[in-house]
Amino acid sequence: MLSRLKNDKKVQICVWINPYIAQRSALFDEGAKNGYFIKNLDGSVFQCDMWQPGMAIVDFTNPDACKWYSDKLRVLCDMGVNCFKTDFGERIPTKVKYFNGADPIAMHNYYTYLYNKTVFNVLKEYYGENQACLFARSATVGGQKFPVHWGGDCSAEYTSMAETLRGGLSLSMSGFGYFSHDMSGFEATATPDIYKRWAAFGLLSSHSRLHGNSSYRVPWLFDEESVDVLRHFTKLKGKLMPYIWAQAIKTSTVGVPMMRAMVIDYADDPVCLHLDQQYMFGDNILVAPIFNDQGTAEFYVPAGKWTDIISGKQYEGGKYYNEKFDYFHLPCLAKPNSIVAYGNFERDFEYDYLEGAEFVIYELEDGKTAEAKVYDTKANEVFTLTAVRSGDKVTVTHTPTDKKFTVKIVTSENVNLEING
Repeated sequence: MLSRLKNDKKVQICVWINPYIAQRSALFDEGAKNGYFIKNLDGSVFQCDMWQPGMAIVDFTNPDACKWYSDKLRVLCDMGVNCFKTDFGERIPTKVKYFNGADPIAMHNYYTYLYNKTVFNVLKEYYGENQACLFARSATVGGQKFPVHWGGDCSAEYTSMAETLRGGLSLSMSGFGYFSHDMSGFEATATPDIYKRWAAFGLLSSHSRLHGNSSYRVPWLFDEESVDVLRHFTKLKGKLMPYIWAQAIKTSTVGVPMMRAMVIDYADDPVCLHLDQQYMFGDNILVAPIFNDQGTAEFYVPAGKWTDIISGKQYEGGKYYNEKFDYFHLPCLAKPNSIVAYGNFERDFEYDYLEGAEFVIYELEDGKTAEAKVYDTKANEVFTLTAVRSGDKVTVTHTPTDKKFTVKIVTSENVNLEING
């Protein structure tokens, strides 16, 4: 099955795992015999039924247990698995003992770090430096070194959608670079209205997935418009991939979270101190998801002239707006004095981000400079475009290239464009 998906369908594969070994698994006897599990105070294997009957928990303070667990994962990599969804890791008992004698109270939080580190290292060793990627839920301090993360089992309702954003912004302010969530919620099944609004939010997150517990989250099970809305925002994310990829790389190298609270970028604006229903999506785009069935968004725009990249509408900064949006729109505003690169997206999210790209310069003010970088899918910088405005002239310079691209200026003023490169 994996071979068919990987080789025939050209699908990259992530499989779901956890650190628990059920008693009826063949691996249970193997792990118990060799001392690879967390133990009770009397030395017996700790077991519980909180996920699988009689399950044990791998002791990642034991180097031999780490190697044993890693070897099992390498077998899956040999079969074609690209990454692992490291679920669980938080149901960790405290009246137990570890191989290395660690404090069990401290290990309750630290366990998830060791668990994700072990899995991440397998992928890094197997696929090479900068090619490892997890899809992790539980995390603690330092877990940002093993990206990426998602928010767990949210509910299919607007209040949970809003909580998801607040939690994600809090996670980002704690040092984590990327976060996502189950679009339309994990528990229960959303209404078509919630599904469509959450799809817009989810596809304007650092990574996106449709997943749920009690029903399939494919759009045609909700209504026909859900198909159109999901397609619309999938195409928008596909077009934004040159920008998104550059921002993701900046996050991994500089450490600024990709999705972040407004206060991080606008600490001098007192209004931004408490905003928790909108966020900056990278350096240059503001997103305000819609959290109600009336389709209204109340959002704040910082100083300057901002441009909605979907509708083209301009917003004067320094004030709140309250507007109604259809399912194909939400506030998605380009910051003034910025450049957003749009790629020639067709179907595959990994493509040549420079060939056929359009670089849009938004409201560049006199004396200001803006820059956009483009990277290939292996994270190599391949192109830089810089725009400088002096008076009524905008001068664009760029890395020499044989690729074809276009440059566009969005401005409420009359300016002349000059391109050198």
